[in-house]
Amino acid sequence: MSDNKPILRYNANERSNHWVVAILFVLAGLSGLALFHPALFWLSQLFGGGPWTRILHPFIGVAMFVFFLGLVLRFWRANFITANDRLWLRRIDRVMLNKEDGVPPIGKYNAGQKLLFWTLLACMLVLLVSGVVIWRAYFSHWFGIDVIRLSALLHALAAFVLILSIIVHIYAGIWIKGSIGAMLHGWVSRGWARKHHELWYRDVTGDKTPHNHGRKEG
Repeated sequence: MSDNKPILRYNANERSNHWVVAILFVLAGLSGLALFHPALFWLSQLFGGGPWTRILHPFIGVAMFVFFLGLVLRFWRANFITANDRLWLRRIDRVMLNKEDGVPPIGKYNAGQKLLFWTLLACMLVLLVSGVVIWRAYFSHWFGIDVIRLSALLHALAAFVLILSIIVHIYAGIWIKGSIGAMLHGWVSRGWARKHHELWYRDVTGDKTPHNHGRKEG
């Protein structure tokens, strides 16, 4: 393989799946915020007013969960925490300073990305279950008022954590130059892959030469 030939990180289906989830997240977030507090109710105008916002929000949420499940099925195997990931977390200060000495090589995703993946999955599950409980038109009459109140609280809490997690996700994508491009067109340079995800680079290229001989693999 040529040293200048880029490496495919995400195929067209994976990228499409990601961006559909991203669009649905924005729609679910805006409609949810409109319903969360009167000060944000003006956002409901984006969806045709209050009644339409209440109607559309749960359907958008279910669609977001279904498409996110598509991402889970595609990527869950690459998101298990390894010994190198635990060492990477212990040396996160060096990672933040872009110092490679003592930082172990990692696979397709680093420990931060993996923790984000499982956090998003947990939030999505809580949002789905709690959302069904408080979905007044179809399901809420099956549950007592105490369960509905608890579900509403959990729904808001999970949404808060989810929004913060996505903000971190966006920031990290901007901070690591090339990450957003990978999700836009699918390709990364060999240098980018070797620097940020060395074990994955070795797997996809067959190049077993360590990038940084001073690093330990944990």
